[in-house]
Amino acid sequence: MNKNNLQLLSIFCALTLCSTKLFAEIKLPAIFGSNMVLQQQTDVAIWGTANKNATVEVITSWNNKSYSTKVTDDGRWKLKVTTPKAGGPYDISISDGKVLKLENVLIGEVWVCSGQSNMQMSMRGFQNQPVIGSLDAVVSSTNSNIRFFSVGMNASITPLDDFKGKWNMCNPETTNDFSATAYFFGRMLQKTLNVPVGLIHASWSSTTIQPWMNDEACKEFEFYKAIKRDSVFSKSPPKVATTLFNAMINPMVGYGIRGAIWYQGESNKSEPEAYQKLLPAMIKGWRSKWEQNDFPFYYVQIAPYGKNGVLPNGGFIREAQFKASKAIPNIGMASLMDVGEQYLIHPANKEIAGKRLAYLALHQTYEIKGISPYSPSFKEVVFKNDTAKITFDNLSFGLTSFGKELSLFEIAGADKVFYPAKATIVREGITVKSESVPQPVAVRYAFKNFVVGDLFGVNGLPVSSFRTDDWEREK
Repeated sequence: MNKNNLQLLSIFCALTLCSTKLFAEIKLPAIFGSNMVLQQQTDVAIWGTANKNATVEVITSWNNKSYSTKVTDDGRWKLKVTTPKAGGPYDISISDGKVLKLENVLIGEVWVCSGQSNMQMSMRGFQNQPVIGSLDAVVSSTNSNIRFFSVGMNASITPLDDFKGKWNMCNPETTNDFSATAYFFGRMLQKTLNVPVGLIHASWSSTTIQPWMNDEACKEFEFYKAIKRDSVFSKSPPKVATTLFNAMINPMVGYGIRGAIWYQGESNKSEPEAYQKLLPAMIKGWRSKWEQNDFPFYYVQIAPYGKNGVLPNGGFIREAQFKASKAIPNIGMASLMDVGEQYLIHPANKEIAGKRLAYLALHQTYEIKGISPYSPSFKEVVFKNDTAKITFDNLSFGLTSFGKELSLFEIAGADKVFYPAKATIVREGITVKSESVPQPVAVRYAFKNFVVGDLFGVNGLPVSSFRTDDWEREK
């Protein structure tokens, strides 16, 4: 190579380096990508990194509008774009001199779907644990108006800016590996609302609620003050408070969503008193970080499972979940009292879980009239002689056992010994009595680890287990 050629090569390399420095590649967090769904009719945030002090321009094809912002000294940028009514597909161009294009973007409804193994359980099921009806559902799942994003499993002692994952369109290949509960929830929303639906799934099997809480939410609890987080993290990262929020939720905080669904609680079964406070605290923490006011939050009450007579009694964690639903606004709980399986912690009927969450969202969030999405719930008990009379909330058309004898009521006197009781449905609620308890002071319904609920509202939704006493639980 002669001298002139060497000089030309040197100049070319210098210009290339200069260009690279001037137009550093725009990088987006994984949550932003082709095939994504953006929340409709709002101002949604888009953010990323680029060369410091550069100007980033975003152009949205639905209105051909340009938005721009300056990159900060630390290389970060963020702006908001206004989304139209549901529709698409659209493109989004992002440029600081070099264009990055996001294609096949839909505008619709976006929901975060999180929890432990019952949310994680995919349509293919777990080893020796099926999902009822999954084959038919998967075969017919092709629908370009449903999009999935599965967050890669990770834990971190400090908040992260990104995670692994990508947006996929709904088809048999992608549906088979996606959360079954989330899929059935999203499918009903999409069919009913007739708009695109985006589902962001972040879950981890066998985790308690504490790792899903952000730092501020944990600070009010003694466990957080006492724990030596660094030492525990080195042994079991996903079991340490805040670590899953930091790695799997924080990177998408600020992404425009309509709300969240949650299926977790089995791993907190031994601490119902704490869980009753932890769940509202977690929800408040998420809402505070997202800065989307009190966005809707719907969750599944864990189904009955396990051997009866063994502690801890699952009735108490279900009670804690129910009480949490009364603690803060804009939330709702779906009961699974009728679909538990004694020797499987993962109920096979995930379609019921997804649909019951969808009923809540369709009525409470999307204000569809004519839906009765709530299970009847215990309101009050009055004792008169040998009979207890129980009344209920959410009792629009009464109660039913679908023609079967009620078998899950127990009644106790002052000695706190419970006996099986005869329960009768009446216009105002239920009457309960037992020859073994002439002066009753307490009633319990289905308050065990495992039962198959036999009391329903006329809307077909099961009454959750409940008790009328406040006696301290046996530990």
